[in-house]
Amino acid sequence: MNEKIIEMNSASTLLSIKQLEIVYPSQDGLGYNTAVNGLNLELAQGEIGCLLGSSGCGKSTVLRAICGFEPARSGEILLRNKVVSSAAIHIPPNQRRVGMVFQDFALFPHLTVLENIAFGLQHLPAQERDRLAKDWLKRVSLSDKAGSYPHELSGGQQQRVALARAMAPEPDLILLDEPFSSLDIDLRERLAIEMREILKANEITALLVTHDQLEAFAIADQVGVMSDGKVIQWDSPYELYHKPMNRYIADFIGRGVFVKGLIRAEDKVEIELGALELGQGHDGKVGDEVNVLLREDDIQHDDNSPVQAEVVRKTFRGADFLYTLRLSSGTEVFALVPSHHDHAIGEKIGICLAADHVVTFKD
Repeated sequence: MNEKIIEMNSASTLLSIKQLEIVYPSQDGLGYNTAVNGLNLELAQGEIGCLLGSSGCGKSTVLRAICGFEPARSGEILLRNKVVSSAAIHIPPNQRRVGMVFQDFALFPHLTVLENIAFGLQHLPAQERDRLAKDWLKRVSLSDKAGSYPHELSGGQQQRVALARAMAPEPDLILLDEPFSSLDIDLRERLAIEMREILKANEITALLVTHDQLEAFAIADQVGVMSDGKVIQWDSPYELYHKPMNRYIADFIGRGVFVKGLIRAEDKVEIELGALELGQGHDGKVGDEVNVLLREDDIQHDDNSPVQAEVVRKTFRGADFLYTLRLSSGTEVFALVPSHHDHAIGEKIGICLAADHVVTFKD
């Protein structure tokens, strides 16, 4: 699995991680298990980054290492071009100017909302501490909840309190560990957008981890897909979706299937459903067999199309149906169809290709 090279621009870089390796002792005590393996990434001042990956890929361990809770076996973590972690250097967590929002928010139940936010400002005089806490409550639109206790708030409100508490001491970097995992699915995307607005309005640099693509795409400027302790591709959500660097990324991002294709001309690839225009930069040549990625938005319903596909499954989503369609060859593909086209399972419908970005990999 190839790893995309990440170019470092020290002038605007706030966080830089180079070839980071973190290990844990094995259960038998005789060796080590590698949690993070040669990881690289760069986060610029004011950017929101996200580590996206399945459980066990090492993403939360990276956050703990940035905070200073996990030592580095090798490699480096730099904040504002200063090494804070390496095999030889370990700056304590309280000296790193890094704030953390935990998965369960970790609010103090016996303190009011205002007291929770002021907790990290103990080094300031009482009057200044109170002023700053109220200011951050206003920034997250919770001024009317100053005297409330955490159990009196909704999950989204608790999340904003946790974010305000982390931001109040004005750290250089905010880290968020699965910040939406304890919330209802319907709330997650809306709250991700809300959190992004708060972070951007206050010019906060942040890095979060999640396993949910919708969350990652809603909040982050740059997303790193992780596997086996490495960032495989660190890119904008748009580039990850439309220009995955390898088949692993293409499989992981979005919903799609691979179909067989044959390059007929330098700018065309032929698949069962017809011919597609190849984009610039593909590495195939005429006669090559390739795998072509078809996502749910690459196939459209068309009553006038001579190409027919059988509906084998369907999921109602309100505005549209997600159909699973079986082609004449037996290959199954996905299609998003407006919900006023309500077809029965077993029915054949006309379809056509509508792929603007063609993604191919050599067979």
